[in-house]
Amino acid sequence: MAQRVSPLLLGLLALPLLLVVPAYAQSQVSIIPKPTVVEMHEGAYVFPSATPLAAFDTFMDVAGLLYDHPVVNFMEVERIKSHKRIPESGVRLVKARDEDRLANDAYRLVVDTSGIVITAHQEPAMINGILTVLQLAYTQADGRRLPAMVIEDKPRFGYRGLHLDVSKHFYPMSFLKKFIDLMALYKFNTFHWHLADGAGWRLEINKYPKLTQQAAWRTHPVWKEWMQNGQRYLPMGQPNASGGYYTQAEARQLVAYAARKGITIIPEIEMPGHSEEVLAVYPELSCTGKPYRHHTFCVGNEATFTFLEDVLTEVMAIFPSEYIHIGGDEVDKTAWATCDKCNARVEQLALDSIDALQRYAVSRIDSFLRTHGRKSLGWDETMAGGAPPGTTIMSRHGEATGLNAATAGYDVIMTPDTYLGFDQYQSDPRTQPEAAQGDIPLSAVYAYEPIPAGLAADKVKHILGVQGNIWTGYMPTTEQVEYMTFPRALALSEVVWSGPEGRNWDDFNKRLQRHYQLLQRWDVNYCRPSYAVGIDVDFNADTLTNTITLATVQSTPGIRYTTDGQEPDAGSALYSKPIELAVPATIKAAFFVDSARVGPIAAAKADIHKAIGKNITYQTAWDESFPAQHDSTLLNGQKGGVLANDGQWQGFVNNVDVTIDFQRREAVKSVAIDFLQDPSANGYLPGDVTVLLSDNGKNFREAGTFSTEASATDTFREIKTYAFNFEGAQTARYVRVVATNTQNALLFTDEVVVY
Repeated sequence: MAQRVSPLLLGLLALPLLLVVPAYAQSQVSIIPKPTVVEMHEGAYVFPSATPLAAFDTFMDVAGLLYDHPVVNFMEVERIKSHKRIPESGVRLVKARDEDRLANDAYRLVVDTSGIVITAHQEPAMINGILTVLQLAYTQADGRRLPAMVIEDKPRFGYRGLHLDVSKHFYPMSFLKKFIDLMALYKFNTFHWHLADGAGWRLEINKYPKLTQQAAWRTHPVWKEWMQNGQRYLPMGQPNASGGYYTQAEARQLVAYAARKGITIIPEIEMPGHSEEVLAVYPELSCTGKPYRHHTFCVGNEATFTFLEDVLTEVMAIFPSEYIHIGGDEVDKTAWATCDKCNARVEQLALDSIDALQRYAVSRIDSFLRTHGRKSLGWDETMAGGAPPGTTIMSRHGEATGLNAATAGYDVIMTPDTYLGFDQYQSDPRTQPEAAQGDIPLSAVYAYEPIPAGLAADKVKHILGVQGNIWTGYMPTTEQVEYMTFPRALALSEVVWSGPEGRNWDDFNKRLQRHYQLLQRWDVNYCRPSYAVGIDVDFNADTLTNTITLATVQSTPGIRYTTDGQEPDAGSALYSKPIELAVPATIKAAFFVDSARVGPIAAAKADIHKAIGKNITYQTAWDESFPAQHDSTLLNGQKGGVLANDGQWQGFVNNVDVTIDFQRREAVKSVAIDFLQDPSANGYLPGDVTVLLSDNGKNFREAGTFSTEASATDTFREIKTYAFNFEGAQTARYVRVVATNTQNALLFTDEVVVY
């Protein structure tokens, strides 16, 4: 039955013959991130009650990871002394040779009826192979049985990270270990531990006890409440003190726990900004010497650098990581401008401005770290004025900084908030717990490509990897951290492991279904896939038809719909493929399970109206940041979605004032226009919306006005339709729509619909 033997298998000829099975059988395993090569074969390995385990010297330590297997008991590890003495059965961890044709960071996993052989050159690669076995244990129907297969796999990037902010909310060590466990199962290898920020200092520093006696404790447990109520710290032991810190012993324990699973912990100590918790308890390090006045260290004060170097010395004694993250973002330089010490420093160093003190501070700390054999890592603002040579940049605020830094020869870790800010909403904000503004669904994370467009081929090497950021301002509990992180972290794991040519959303979503079982077994409060139906209406100007596409993140069919405006029920049409309509229609759809509607009813209008393609005059110009389709936007038959940047929403910083010319008098029965409220883009609803009609383009008569109580304090996203239906058809050559901007914000509109 063997079809062929892959060249990847040439090093395995000494193993029992493996017969390739048809491609459809590969659905037996669902691995995330997707391996480079998976070949399924006939047969299976059933773990015995006591499974033999053997390893070469190189892998004796990492072999212990297999004892984490949830259902299999392994015997004591037997040492393999040479390739001629590899046991014939059980699980064997084998040191690769040249003839195995494996890259240094690759592993090969072979399962047959005799057992499992994992081959690798280095410990990290072997750990990845073992983690594949462990992940399969949680995603297979029977964790004691593995189908015969060959996997050959290696990561795309060397840095595969998740960041967790423990300053805004403090989490127990037990949760951090669980978080590390989950990271390992999905082959992340770097945990960026955000230990210090204005909301609380979280690491014991022996030389500065006030950092954990007071700067780690505050008046309110929830960050948002603390921010709105004075932002004060309390001594540990006070009745209202909320917070916590990690002892150095606990931090060392976590470092060792993560290292065992192939994960490096990078600590972050924020400087020179975001340091109000330090300056509250050591105010002499601020520009005025007064507590609760500043967020930024006084960099003209030599005592500041004594403090920072002392702290970093203790940090380096705990964390053996190559990198120490020094923050460097969102530095408030206001106090520097009026500080005698800071101005004296500018004069002493012949700097060209106060702003240049940031580069000085970052460079000085970078030099200190280098003298101790470490490297500095900083957020993209460390590029302000030019980062020190050799600094590695985390590109968080969009992708341009990463592009520019890599082009300039800096090493870069891509972590743009627009794709990888896991504190942002992942579904309709009206159905979700409060989160940071922005919308990053699972599919958007999966679609991210880490190599910035326009980066020269010889600079791609500077993109070291990718990281997802979990800023926890809206996550007061560990359950909420899990909800915001998973399953988005699974999508990211594949982005950072697999090349773009190997990624396919439908295939990923299919494999993901097995991983909900893993998350459930780990008691993870992940974000369940929504039953909400998305309706996409695509107008074809050539055929004057609309194509309707319905979609959910569910993996099984269940969408029922109507096109006559009636609510769908269990007897409505079951969606199976896009619907083409040549007449205007109102589509309504919902998801059903066993004849019961389990999700909300979605609705959309498929318009084919008389203003499509007509001439339009803008009395007010659109904003260049949101041009959409320029002067064809409002009459192209296309509606916008839920995001302001989807290319169909046109933004206006002033009023919207447009006039449509039909070239002749037409009967006008109705006029409708949509506006998008999207606070993340500073988009809010208009004050008044007025429709005016004219026969000559000069003298207009008002046909109707809607007034709304628009408010820039609304935090939810919505699309509101302003519809004007006239009693008896009006006649006019010109239709003018005016919407007033009363919020000092943007007005977003997508289409003027005229019947």
